Amino acid sequence: MNEGKLIFAQTMEYVPWRRFDTCVNRYKGDYKVKTFKCADLFRVMAFGQLTYCESLRGIVARLNAFKPKLYHMGICCPITRSTLALANNTRDWRIFSDFAHILISIAKPLYVNEDIGIDLDNTVYALDASTIDLCLSLFPWASFRKTKAAIKLHTMIDLRGNIPEFVLITHGKVHDVNAMDFITYQPGAYYVMDRGYLDFARLYTLNQSKAYFVIRAKSNTKYKRQYSRPIDKTTGVQCDQIGHFEGRDSLARYPESLRRIRYYDSKLEKRFVFLTNHMDLPAHIVADIYKSRWQIELFFKWIKQHLRVKAFYGETSNAVKSQIWIAICTYVLIAIIRKRLMLNVSLYEILQVLTISQFEKTPLISLFSSFDYKTRTPVKL
Repeated sequence: MNEGKLIFAQTMEYVPWRRFDTCVNRYKGDYKVKTFKCADLFRVMAFGQLTYCESLRGIVARLNAFKPKLYHMGICCPITRSTLALANNTRDWRIFSDFAHILISIAKPLYVNEDIGIDLDNTVYALDASTIDLCLSLFPWASFRKTKAAIKLHTMIDLRGNIPEFVLITHGKVHDVNAMDFITYQPGAYYVMDRGYLDFARLYTLNQSKAYFVIRAKSNTKYKRQYSRPIDKTTGVQCDQIGHFEGRDSLARYPESLRRIRYYDSKLEKRFVFLTNHMDLPAHIVADIYKSRWQIELFFKWIKQHLRVKAFYGETSNAVKSQIWIAICTYVLIAIIRKRLMLNVSLYEILQVLTISQFEKTPLISLFSSFDYKTRTPVKL
């Protein structure tokens, strides 16, 4: 069915273009634009993400080397560095932000039955932030320290498929915990956070939303035990206590009881103290939920290593945010393709293959099959 189509064109077929046009019209992205429209910008920037281009000049050079194929890629106008730079700086970044959320809404149902390694039916979200360093002389709007600029990527992912549920881009000075003010909590879901998010008032807001949290306690967190529960020390759990925060201010911000669990990880030879508002979950399951939080670290590592968010194509705030959101769109699009084609390979492997095959004409699924797609016989190497 796709014989004769370029791999890039086949990849772009999974993009819901009508819904993309809705985002463009919402912010008048193509107002008075005659040739290089927002859809062209998205294709070109996605091509840069998929082929590891470090600069706009690199994108233009690679595309112009295959000029006769641009039409078949869906790009119907000449590509120059000045045109691309202007569009990158002026097209509203919110177009790509809204479209990323559309792709996320498509991807989430595809991963609803994904195994997270925990005997738990509820949705589990992991919240964390990653700082991306910038040059202060080139990005003065992102001032972080006296000699340094930075932006911070606040992200909450659904651990079933590692699909980002919430993304907030701020200056590097914004503390991680402030991102909690922009999250709409889902009743019955679990939110896993590191101790940087230990804010009593915000955690109580989460508790009032009928959601659950699992968070690591700080060493100076004052907690008053009311009673202890029986434990099984063979699971690594050292204590399971019910109590409340100690101190008038702390108790005023979180006036209800909560649970404290001390856990020893024999592999890391390290002791952890967790706080949670779920009173019935087995203590070792609480520890397992927190362990799963490290998937968000892998998400940040994947984003930084395999998508272009460290070498930015533009210096304005709009250009940087557009690039990050298009990077997220690319990540989620690959996740959608993985499920739609029922591929039993990782997102990393898919991207590595796509990187070197954008101008090939072969069915997309055959790139990831260990069998010859025509004869269905093992390929001899």
